[in-house]
Amino acid sequence: MLDPMPATFTYAPPTDPWLNVLHADADLVVLDKPSGLLSVAGKDPRLADCLEARAKERWPTAAMAHRLDKDTSGVLVMALNKRALGHVGQEFEQRRAKKSYVARVWGEVAGESGRIELPLATDWDNKPRQCVDWENGRMSITDWQVEAREPGGITRLRLNPLTGRTHQLRVHLLAIGHPILGDVFYATGDALMAANRLQLHAETLGFNHPQGGWVDFVSPAPF
Repeated sequence: MLDPMPATFTYAPPTDPWLNVLHADADLVVLDKPSGLLSVAGKDPRLADCLEARAKERWPTAAMAHRLDKDTSGVLVMALNKRALGHVGQEFEQRRAKKSYVARVWGEVAGESGRIELPLATDWDNKPRQCVDWENGRMSITDWQVEAREPGGITRLRLNPLTGRTHQLRVHLLAIGHPILGDVFYATGDALMAANRLQLHAETLGFNHPQGGWVDFVSPAPF
């Protein structure tokens, strides 16, 4: 089994800016999470610094409505009261919230668009990795579109997850033979070395605001 916290582990999340606020109102705070920063604190004291803790310094009632992986950057929303938290939670649970990601992947993806449907489960021998598991996995769905084809056999994709499983996009792309560049869990060799960070960014997020009306938030991909 993978050791999730070896003695030599170093967690050094970015600190400038400390918080990148895209929007704030009486119900919500929308942040641009940098790659390398946890959404919520880990159990180990070395993992106390996280987006949630930083936000609570300014908004003590802030609570996570959803999460992004540590190495994924992009738009993340937090609720400032229980009513807003319940409302936004339902937006995600009922799949009314619309999310899109940008990813740079290894290899020339065949075709211009498609859908990936695979059941995912925890890889218990290699936590926190996930895997395709046809017997015990939960079905997950991702739509993809090619945005650009780069030199060196790299493809830039727009990803629209219709479900929200752990590491869904990362495992889906690995499963079709195109790991995300810089993915320390799922990429190897040239695909791993092709970027100094995971090339996955939550660029857009839209949902019905607790006060009514549709809202959209955008954080352009930094790569």
